[in-house]
Amino acid sequence: MELHNIIYQKEGAIRIITLNRIKAMNALSVALVTELALVMDEIAADPEAGAVIITGGEKVFAAGGDLALMANADPLAAEQYATLVGQALTKIENLELPVVAAVSGMALGGGCELALACDLRIAADGAVFGQPEIKLGIIPGAGGT
Repeated sequence: MELHNIIYQKEGAIRIITLNRIKAMNALSVALVTELALVMDEIAADPEAGAVIITGGEKVFAAGGDLALMANADPLAAEQYATLVGQALTKIENLELPVVAAVSGMALGGGCELALACDLRIAADGAVFGQPEIKLGIIPGAGGT
């Protein structure tokens, strides 16, 4: 499986997923969320996997949903995107292994929801969690509420 938006590593029984859209502040694009869901399926089927760590960059874990996509989305496309994100996060929530969010920097909107989908969150000094979409009159659409 070729990955472009995440880095997937195996270290013994630990599986490490690093969000890798640094220029886009690890925004949860359709491609990133699709890759995340595929990797979660692979981990669920891996008898040697013992735990998962999900991390991002030093300055940003994930800054939320892909606003460039959402700005031009009609209601159907927005619903499809929210469903896709929700399905990926549900795979994390339902994984029968411990999943740790290693958060450095910002975890906002969908990024915060990604951290919340994990079993445990470890935050570096200066980590910031939030749901800024509420200031736009939008509820967190992937489980943040």
